[in-house]
Formats: sequence, structure tokens, C-alpha cells
Amino acid sequence: MKRTLPLLFLVCLGLITGCSKSDSSSSSPAAGEAITVALMPKSKGNAYFVSCREGSEAAAKDLGVELIFDGPTTPDPARQNEIIENWITLGVNVIAVACENRDGISTALRKARQKGIRVVTYDSDAAPDAREFFVNQATPEGIGYGLMDEAARLMGGEGEFAIITASLTAANMNEWQKHIEARRASKHPGLKMVALRPCDDLKDKAQAEATTLMSAHPNLKLIMAICSPAVPGAAEAVKQAGKAGKVQVIGLGLPSENKGYVKEGITQSVILWKTTDLGYLTVEAAVAVARSQLRPGATSFSSRRVGEVQVQGDQILLGKPFVFNKDNIEGFNF
Repeated sequence: MKRTLPLLFLVCLGLITGCSKSDSSSSSPAAGEAITVALMPKSKGNAYFVSCREGSEAAAKDLGVELIFDGPTTPDPARQNEIIENWITLGVNVIAVACENRDGISTALRKARQKGIRVVTYDSDAAPDAREFFVNQATPEGIGYGLMDEAARLMGGEGEFAIITASLTAANMNEWQKHIEARRASKHPGLKMVALRPCDDLKDKAQAEATTLMSAHPNLKLIMAICSPAVPGAAEAVKQAGKAGKVQVIGLGLPSENKGYVKEGITQSVILWKTTDLGYLTVEAAVAVARSQLRPGATSFSSRRVGEVQVQGDQILLGKPFVFNKDNIEGFNF
């Protein structure tokens, strides 16, 4: 059963806690007091965040806390702000959000903190002063370098490639792109990025963008998809164009969405972390922050599911990315 609060209870909770929370400092629930975690994805329909939600619900059950899961149906910074304003009114204990627009959402998160609501981010960060901790799936450097090295290996160290991203404002993906380019310039100068296109986290749009890229750049050797819907979208475009083996596909995506394309040899590799673990760790961290068990200065954090993870400054690191390919992808079902 999903651990979500009935609407009437939420309204009552907001009326009760809205008066008791400090307007200037965060407070911790008393021992035994119920904790409500409000978790927001970039978009509810994205399979990546559906998988994160599964992990978050498991954590909520294990920890005995209430979980609200809500977000835009497609990436929409304005809608994220609206939902946060609703959660402030409801008086939840802690908000955990994957930020679509770093600057656009930070003002609303600062307001939540001023009302005594604890705030953490996951997947994609806000401004540091708008939250207490960021649950980072991996370092931007690790992701960017891993993608670029894999592309260079497959391309033989030379040729044209293009990137399909979710949006041009996604803070995490912009950071990954910086490190992709830094790695290309320093280690793989024979590679040339010819285009960067957004797909709005939609598979069909990613497919259309990939089709356009192949038409506009006849010498394109590889498409790098850095949001999960873009990987199968790009692969389907390559398949429909009859360019399997001529245009290669790699990216950040879920094994379950890409097994067929990997087996067919269209997608060469999928790089990711365990998204259910990211959801689980996010809720664990949110609860620990709400209970003041995770404080600034911590160097590690113990997770029931993931084990001991590193804390670097105000970032909690899930771990290193994993490369899924035709030799191992069958063993993973998320």
C-alpha cells in the first residue's frame, strides 16, 4: 500500500503545524511524533522517477513515516513551485525535491526553510542556501567523464557526436555537460560535439530529435542521451532509419527500458545507478535531517539498504555509476 496521506488529514495537519512552526528556524519533531516527507520528481511520468518512487515508498514503510509523492506531469518549474507552496501551507516536516530549474525553485525552498520546514534535494540540486543536503547519485565529474570515455571508446577516438538532454535548464544535466566537454577537450580532442537538443523528458520527442540530428549531420557517429526517456527514443530513431551499426547510442537510462535495443546492438551501453536506491536513500536522509540526526559536518551516513555512504560537505553520495551492456543487462529488472 502506498504511504500517502488522505487529503482531509493533510489539511488538518497543515492547520495544526502551520501555527506551531517557527518562521525563522527549522525545528525537529519530538520523539515519537509523526513525520511527513513530501517528495517531488521532475516529472511523474518519467520511468526514472517512477523507479525512484518505488524506493522512496519502501523507505517510508521501513521508517514508519508518511510520504507524499507529487510533481508535474512533464518538466515544469512553475508547477514545481506551486506544489512547494501547497506543501508549505500543509506544514509538512521535510521536502525532498529533484529540481528542474535551480534558480527558479530556490526562492520557494528558502521560504519553506523560513517556515521551519527542512529541505533536501536529490538527483538535481537547488542553490546551496535553499536546502540542507543534496542526495547526489554520483559526482558530475564521474558521470561526465564516464559518458565521454565510453563514447570515445566506441567511436575509435574520432568523429561527430550529439547530445540529447531533458531540458536546457536542468542543473544536473548542465553540470554533466560541462564535464563531458572538459573530458573531450583534455582526453579526446578527435571527437566533435555537433549539437545539443532538449527532449522535455519525452521519448517521442527524443526520437524526433534524433531523426532530425541524423538528417542534419550525415557523418554523425554517436548519440549520447543524458536523460532516461532519450535513450530508447534515440535508439528507436536509429532503428527506424536503418542506421544500426552506423550511428551508435549510449546514455543514462533504465535497463528495463533498453534491454531490447541493447540486445539488437543499437544501444551499446546504458550508464546509471540503482534508481530505487536513490529514492530510498533520499527518504532516509530527509527523515534523518528532520530528526536532526544528520547534521552539517557529517562525513558518512548509514543507510539500511545501501550501507555506509560518503558525505562530502553538504552532498550525500549514492556511489559510482554502473555500465549496463549486452553482457550483463539481463540481470537487472529496474
